[in-house]
Amino acid sequence: MDKHTIQFSRAVPVAYEADVAVIGGGPAGVAAAVVAARQGARVVLLEAESCFGGQGTAGLVPAFMPFTNGEHFLAGGFGKELFDRLTRISDPATNNPYSIQVERLNLVYDQMVIEADIPFRFVSRLIGVQQKGNRVTQAIFAGMSDLFSVSARVFIDATGDALLCHMAGAPCEKGDAEGNVMAGTLCSLWANIDWKRVNKPDSRAFDAAFADGVFTTPDRHLPGMWRVGRTLGGGNIGHAFGVDGTDEQSLTEALVYSRRILTEYERYYKQYLSGYEDMELVVSGSILGIRETRRICGDFTLTLDHFKGRSSFPDEIGRYSYPVDIHAAKPDAASYNTFLKDHTEMRYKKGESYGIPYRCLIPRDLDNVLTAGRCVSTDRYMQSSIRVMPGCYITGQAAGLAAALTNKDGDVRSVDVKELQTRLLEIGAYLPNSST
Repeated sequence: MDKHTIQFSRAVPVAYEADVAVIGGGPAGVAAAVVAARQGARVVLLEAESCFGGQGTAGLVPAFMPFTNGEHFLAGGFGKELFDRLTRISDPATNNPYSIQVERLNLVYDQMVIEADIPFRFVSRLIGVQQKGNRVTQAIFAGMSDLFSVSARVFIDATGDALLCHMAGAPCEKGDAEGNVMAGTLCSLWANIDWKRVNKPDSRAFDAAFADGVFTTPDRHLPGMWRVGRTLGGGNIGHAFGVDGTDEQSLTEALVYSRRILTEYERYYKQYLSGYEDMELVVSGSILGIRETRRICGDFTLTLDHFKGRSSFPDEIGRYSYPVDIHAAKPDAASYNTFLKDHTEMRYKKGESYGIPYRCLIPRDLDNVLTAGRCVSTDRYMQSSIRVMPGCYITGQAAGLAAALTNKDGDVRSVDVKELQTRLLEIGAYLPNSST
């Protein structure tokens, strides 16, 4: 044995036995768990952070991307219910229904999970799996007090990083052909913004700030500041380039760097833009905003050609329409110009959308596992579209409903797709091409 390794083994108590175990309580995981439970399945939900919602709560992402394509509410079902519940309790001062007021979103997630009578645990991190052949039998977690395991008929990997699939040996891809991934962002919350005086940022202000040496990294991409309260702004500002969201050392370095550059953006907003002169940093996200890590290699892979073709599929479980949005992996002009070109040209007209087949949720080489969220089976172009929160609601609710329909062995390929589509329609999903 290498002197830098140790052998470690111990008995681990089984904390839960369920029909469906959902790993990850972000938007996809909560959708999967709630929908599966409402179908009568015994569900357990495990989340590594201290709240549900992932990037929209712990990560302080300030806004949802569109739920609609301008004509149809594409994230129908769970997404529409969450949107309506959140709208009813949110402060209308922002005058934008897609703004995220974090504590209100936290409250809605908590309520929906509790109302569905789902056992759940926060601060429970997946550390391993046990298998029999191509079936996962146990997921093992590190909690605050001890290790524990969960057994289930079906497991739903909603970790965003395909962590359970990776641990179970399912093939995955990450980044581009060279392994480059989109830059991450540490989102933030700012107070004392005079929104009446705020104007759309002028590129000349950015040029002046660069000329004055405000920024240490020549990052031309500024998603910006989103109004989330009467004087509050949610900052989707700054990029951590080269961060690997599956490596704790890389994440550590990126978090330290990202907190430091917030001071640079504070100077930029205060000195070069109007309405921000008295702004104060309230808090930065407790997790780094990661846009891209692993994608499973599934039974089917959505690609850019499907985006361009507005494709439909016989096993369609939803449709979505967000544009291609691949943030640059490097802070150079060529990378930024490629992002700008793709994001400008690869978008839909009003009413257009692409289909998402059920097969995208099924990882190759595993029989009782489904995925939901940003790690479903796509190429990078499609991942950059489907990864946002409304897309996660669509794939999450489909994974949860499918898991509830599996046979006694939890075989995810045994699901009757027509029945799945019928049940999805019954809960409000947008499936215009279904023959059911």
